[in-house]
Amino acid sequence: MSLDFDSTRLNSPFYSAEHQVWRDQVRRFVATEIMPFVDDWEEAGEVPLELWPKAAEIGLLQVGYPEEYGGISEGIDIFFHIIVSEELARCGAGGISASLMIHSIGLPPVVNFASEAIRQAVVPKVLSGDERIALAITEPSGGSDIANLTTTARRDGDHFIVNGCKTFISGGMRANNFTTAVRTGGDGSGGISLLLVPADAEGVARTQLKKKQGWWCSDTANIYFDQVRVPAENIIGKLNQGFQAMMENFNFERLALTAGAIGAARVCIEEAAEWAMQRETFGQRLSQHQVIRHKFAEMVRKVNASQAYMDICAWNLENGTASPADVALLKVQATQTMEFCAREAMQILGGIGYMRECRTERIYREVRVMAIGGGSEEIMRDLASKQFGL
Repeated sequence: MSLDFDSTRLNSPFYSAEHQVWRDQVRRFVATEIMPFVDDWEEAGEVPLELWPKAAEIGLLQVGYPEEYGGISEGIDIFFHIIVSEELARCGAGGISASLMIHSIGLPPVVNFASEAIRQAVVPKVLSGDERIALAITEPSGGSDIANLTTTARRDGDHFIVNGCKTFISGGMRANNFTTAVRTGGDGSGGISLLLVPADAEGVARTQLKKKQGWWCSDTANIYFDQVRVPAENIIGKLNQGFQAMMENFNFERLALTAGAIGAARVCIEEAAEWAMQRETFGQRLSQHQVIRHKFAEMVRKVNASQAYMDICAWNLENGTASPADVALLKVQATQTMEFCAREAMQILGGIGYMRECRTERIYREVRVMAIGGGSEEIMRDLASKQFGL
């Protein structure tokens, strides 16, 4: 047995032959359309727009979405989505998934809660790769405290007037629409609604955030709303009931982040193992030193535990029996596993791991964004504690 991306995956009962066919298809796409170019895209700070239609050609953008809007839903379960996150992680640049698949958090509220007219106008164009949609929730003053967001949407006849600012919005510079959390009522979570705001509406401005530790190729933006008039029919769901829709969305975002983190951990193991088998120190291969072998054993143990936890949580999400506490703690487990494997792999790789052409170098820089995005470790633990009745 050799340690690589596939050998470190447990034989799980939740994956069928159809899942393997899908994995092979996504892997070919990553190998041909992403891996040869990812270093250049990282340095350029963006992914070319042509990648979206190419991803649509193999069904990558459409998987799991309703057929009537151009999606692919027949026979699709949650494990198809996990495979997407895992395989995209193989390139070692989390910004690829954060950019290319940003619709996976921006689009579901539209599909699930928007009017039919909005769905028809927005969903097919996103699934074909012709347009993009981003989720605009985080604010400069609030971070994870989304129940106290301050961006307002005041009703004015047939429109809402939107004022405020959003920050750290992945895909924000290229989005055609924003699924935006706004305050339409009183304080707290009960006064929040979701509103579809066109990016080209008068009064919308955006600036790119370039000086990032990781996710270099994913465009990240500040979004500003200054007296933006948005048609009232652009409300997503019911007035003042947007918070629950966001919470449902977060479970799937956290699962995707989990799968990406575990995939990144596997990349670290694979890259370090290949180096350890080649590198000679003190008269023997690096892999023959007991201290190095133990590092690999511990990395594999943590990855196995994380995958098992993920698969069980995913099965429960698929069947409507998921515990929010488990989904929250799963993300903590996965991102800490990624952090551990990135550190240990860097130690094994030594100097070569410090160079940018090394996937582990990128993954090491992206540990913090994975641990914070979708809800920080501290917020996740507190959420779980409250579910325990403590």
